[in-house]
Amino acid sequence: MAKEKTKKRLILLDTHAILHRAYHALPDFASRTGEPTGALYGLTAMLMKIIQELKPDYIVAAFDLPKPTHRHEVFDGYKAGRKETDNELVQQITRSRDVLEVFGIPIYEKEGYEADDVLGTIASGLKKNADVEVLIATGDMDTLQLVDKKRVQVYTLRKGIKDTVIYDEKAVHERFGFGPDLVADYKGLRGDPSDNIPGIRGIGEKTATDLILSFGSIENIYKALKKNPEKFEQKGIKPRIKKLLEEGEEEALFSKMLATIQLDVPIDFSLPQKTWKEALQSDNVLDLFSQLGFRTLSQRFKQQFDIGAAESKAESGDEQTLFKTEDIDEEEIHETGLALWILNSDITNPTLDDILEFSRTREFAKAKKHIFSELQKQNLLDVFETIEKPLVPIVATMTKDGVKLDTKYLATLSGDYHTKLSKLQKKIYKHAGEEFNINSPKQLADILYEKLGLTGGKKTATGQRSTKESELHKLIDKHPIITEVLEHRELQKLLSTYIDALPHMVSKDGRLHTTFLQTGTATGRMASQNPNVQNIPVKTDLGRKVRNAFVAEKGHVLVALDYSQIELRIAAALSEDEELMRTFKEGGDVHAAVAAHMFDVSIDDVTPEMRRTAKVINFGIIYGMGVNALAKTAEITRAEAQKYLKEYTESLTGLTHYIQTTKGIVRKKGYAETMFGRRRYLPGITSRVPYIRAEAERMAVNAPIQGTQADIIKLAMIQIDAWLNKKKLNKKAKMILQIHDELIFEVAKDSVDVVVPEIRKIMEDVFPKKQAKGVPIKVDVKVGTNWGEMKELKNN
Repeated sequence: MAKEKTKKRLILLDTHAILHRAYHALPDFASRTGEPTGALYGLTAMLMKIIQELKPDYIVAAFDLPKPTHRHEVFDGYKAGRKETDNELVQQITRSRDVLEVFGIPIYEKEGYEADDVLGTIASGLKKNADVEVLIATGDMDTLQLVDKKRVQVYTLRKGIKDTVIYDEKAVHERFGFGPDLVADYKGLRGDPSDNIPGIRGIGEKTATDLILSFGSIENIYKALKKNPEKFEQKGIKPRIKKLLEEGEEEALFSKMLATIQLDVPIDFSLPQKTWKEALQSDNVLDLFSQLGFRTLSQRFKQQFDIGAAESKAESGDEQTLFKTEDIDEEEIHETGLALWILNSDITNPTLDDILEFSRTREFAKAKKHIFSELQKQNLLDVFETIEKPLVPIVATMTKDGVKLDTKYLATLSGDYHTKLSKLQKKIYKHAGEEFNINSPKQLADILYEKLGLTGGKKTATGQRSTKESELHKLIDKHPIITEVLEHRELQKLLSTYIDALPHMVSKDGRLHTTFLQTGTATGRMASQNPNVQNIPVKTDLGRKVRNAFVAEKGHVLVALDYSQIELRIAAALSEDEELMRTFKEGGDVHAAVAAHMFDVSIDDVTPEMRRTAKVINFGIIYGMGVNALAKTAEITRAEAQKYLKEYTESLTGLTHYIQTTKGIVRKKGYAETMFGRRRYLPGITSRVPYIRAEAERMAVNAPIQGTQADIIKLAMIQIDAWLNKKKLNKKAKMILQIHDELIFEVAKDSVDVVVPEIRKIMEDVFPKKQAKGVPIKVDVKVGTNWGEMKELKNN
């Protein structure tokens, strides 16, 4: 018996429709060079999803062209309501051709016709070819009229760029109540506001559906209207609708014509000679992804298409992967990755693939040489040699040593918090008058906004009322259920993320060994994972109790040394603002001093509220906080926030001048720089896209301050480690945690008086006095048997 021939599958991409949908779903993506990439990312992600899910043999793309189509020629108002396409989207439409080219996807387009017409012509032309099935990938429902049983189907986006659905004839019937052949008639009756197709004014979706279900096509509707008008009354069609139909015949037929996809576009189509996989240019794909900053997609691409193995087989004739990582020293890979991150801090936690992609080579030795050559060329070798490289063994030791965890305490806390959670649940159910899933945003929204009738809550993209924490806080005075829901959420998060999870991460030695990530952020700060100890809660009483589980070994104490207001002190030194520098030099309260200037009162007359507002602005200004963010954070009106910001900038003229000057310098150089020479490239600062430019300006101000802070604490760690080793005290005092501005040590009780003053001195002196402009660096010290209950240790 002959083997049945398998059908070939052709995917037709409605490129414009996908790009438009992705542009609005992912509006704020940009490459390192400031090139907008949200729509391109969406198109590429959907393309990879299509390949993975639909397993096509061939892929073909269709484009709209900018010139008017035959529909514009017959109707000046066609698509007239649409605003002009954003320049950023136009850029990406043009650039999308590069994406299609590297994937080996041919493009079809024809002046005077839309992409839908091109797709329809291709699908129609293949009607007699029983060996090919067609799926049209689009974000536009107009193409549903092209569906033909299961021979031609539509793969479309329901919402966003991830939620997709396939329409065959049955699915079209289920959605509309009628088949694909009547979709254009439906639009002819009700119109289409998105394309400015008029339809018959006064006839909406329901009436259009009823008419089609009763009589069929527009032509049949009018045939019945002229021959058997009484049938309309029998079908329950009101006289008003009959009159609208009588008056709107010309509009209905014209609108149907506009809505009907053309199947006779003069294009010369033939199935590609190669399958998409044979045409794929994997090297060029990865190169383009690198240009566009698609790091995650790059990794997914390699995994999904097994690129390494395929290339290796082609080049060497065996099944081995292209890169034999066992032949490359792990330390070399780590150090080269460290150097790459210094060159481009947006590439956090660089992998071997990142190293090779950045260097545009498949040989590690060449990549390493290229990266270190660039490091020297850009005067960044000093950051590598004096800050990052010496820190590597210290970070490794911290990970190896870990911190002792009191699992019995966490078990007790777990029992207590689960009891509280259960009681809260009952209270919430009582307020709601029923049981429901408190963790379900939809069910919670129904209870709060529908059943309890609370007003407020922004609408989400799906039209549902938001139950985000920020929105719930606005309702806190409107019903007691809100406070209980917020507390329920906090308890649940504490239990799932920390209290019940941490004991399972403890090693046999009873210690938690978090992994510290030296290259984990773009600013230079360290990060951590498994678990992220830098996120252990501190702001609420419920959260702070988790810290009590981090304890010292018997005969030891935990010592926390925390840089006091380090970023504000750095800002004072960088800006040389006279008021800030004077306050710090005199040891005064910087927030009270700034408040006195802002509100034009003596420092003795500064109220707690004034000080709080000044504090919010002090810390917010170095993060680029604007009027809206200040109003939200300080819980004041927008007008008050505007007034306070104006008074702040007029009070601290040195800092204000520094902020504006820094933006200008970064705009000229393309990067921000710390006092120690670390750079953060911010090409987005010259972007024409307002939100990309604003974000880059915010980072331009923050990067030198936060980056200098990161450099200072890293240098302190290096010097402290060297001193402990020199004095042979490294067994008596272990550096076990680094939490942004804070270092935590486990110190033998009999060594506290010897070790702590010297560590504090190193931390306070690591920032050279000349660079600090005389601004003193202050370190606060706390000591305790656990991290949550520590007492201040005064200078000794």
